[in-house]
Amino acid sequence: MPRSVPIELLSFRRTFALLMVLVAVPSAGLTGLGVVAILNERAAVEKRLASVWQDRLDTLATRFRQALEASSVSRVDGGLQVVAPSGQVLTGPGFRLSRDVLESVDTDLVAALTPLRSQLSFLPERPSFLSLPGPAGPALIVAMRTSDGVLGAELTPATLEQLLAQSGQDLLGKGERVRFELIPIQPVRPGLVGKFIGGVPGARNALEVTPLAERPLPAPLQEFQLRAMPEAGDPVAFASTRNRLVYAGLLGAFYATLVVGVVYTARALYLQARLSRLKTDFVSLVSHELRTPLTSIRMFIETLALGRVKEPEQTQEVLELLQKETERLSAMIERVLDWARLESGRQRYRKDRLTAQQIVDASLDAFRAQRLDSQVDLRCQVAEALPVVEGDREALSGALLNLLSNAYKYSGGEKRIELRAGARNGGVDIEVEDHGVGIAKRDRKRVFDRFYRVDNLLTRQTEGSGLGLSISRRIVEAHGGKLTVRSELGKGSTFTLHLPAAREARA
Repeated sequence: MPRSVPIELLSFRRTFALLMVLVAVPSAGLTGLGVVAILNERAAVEKRLASVWQDRLDTLATRFRQALEASSVSRVDGGLQVVAPSGQVLTGPGFRLSRDVLESVDTDLVAALTPLRSQLSFLPERPSFLSLPGPAGPALIVAMRTSDGVLGAELTPATLEQLLAQSGQDLLGKGERVRFELIPIQPVRPGLVGKFIGGVPGARNALEVTPLAERPLPAPLQEFQLRAMPEAGDPVAFASTRNRLVYAGLLGAFYATLVVGVVYTARALYLQARLSRLKTDFVSLVSHELRTPLTSIRMFIETLALGRVKEPEQTQEVLELLQKETERLSAMIERVLDWARLESGRQRYRKDRLTAQQIVDASLDAFRAQRLDSQVDLRCQVAEALPVVEGDREALSGALLNLLSNAYKYSGGEKRIELRAGARNGGVDIEVEDHGVGIAKRDRKRVFDRFYRVDNLLTRQTEGSGLGLSISRRIVEAHGGKLTVRSELGKGSTFTLHLPAAREARA
């Protein structure tokens, strides 16, 4: 016949399954959104970086124009010379336009200026910086009109790069490996391939390093543009990788927290279901245990009421049995009440200075009163000059009485119990040793749990509620002590009740 599953555990499984569904669905959605965000992240990072560097290029363009205007311009043989505020010479080959004749040692410069000879004649009589298209590419020149004609010179790219670097030095953050460039604006590539490469960002990025930002200079320098170029690696890829690592770390922390929360919640639900089942079992067990003495009491009362007992000796015997069953019933009820007080925290202890002998004597008196008609070999050995302890005599003797009662119940046919008290670890150890069935290793830690009883033939034949050891441990721990067990199957068990010495005794 298949074993039925308790309702509490079925409820736990349904609740746990619902919990997993409610957790898994939002988590999967969150992970999916995170993956989509990572895939679209590069475009967002590029846009953010472009906005930042575009603002920096705007500032750099203003500073570059101001640096050119603040430079000193002087006449030299063959043209003009421009010296930056830092003392650096910016110009290269000069030129001279006189009576429509253009003279320069640089043939490319002459070729670029020849179509513009008529326009150069209208320059003001102060230095002007302007850019000109040419066959070899645009050129940046300085020129001014004089009484002898037009004088000027070309600004060299190398010196302009240095001036640009000086103007934008404070625009770079710590650790940013980016350089500023002054480059000619590329003309539109003719043909289908040129239109394709120029119009598709992905194709252009595949052929060259992508700049962080670009900004054309205003007229009359419109042939050139400023550009921020990364010197090492791809900042977009670096930022994307960093953000992905951060996201992966946060996602890992989220799932770790989620797993811990699910495990903790599942454990709490399981313990609650198990506790509910234990309470149900306890109610059934207590009901069964109470029914036995109640049935006996009712039977004895009916026997007396019906007059079935005629002899005084028989009447006395029945009354003694009634007394024992009543005491047994009272002990069961008191144990349940003790457990209820301990669980609710309403148990209060009166702390007095006690000796181990006082605790042992009180528990032995109660034990012998319960076992007047029982054959038990009880040996007691209490060492002399033991430390004084602090505690509630009635509670501690009750805890020791529970150990003695358990030793009697589970001793089997050989009712031999040894009670020893000695000094150890700055306190007092009281040991109760029986020579009964012993406790399996898997059950040793659980014997102190409430409602727990070792499942074997002897325990099934012995009355009990599974509360005695749990109550004893709670009492001992409330006095700062510890209750432990050593046991071996078939050789008996030894329970050790350790109590710390009183403060004065320890001092």
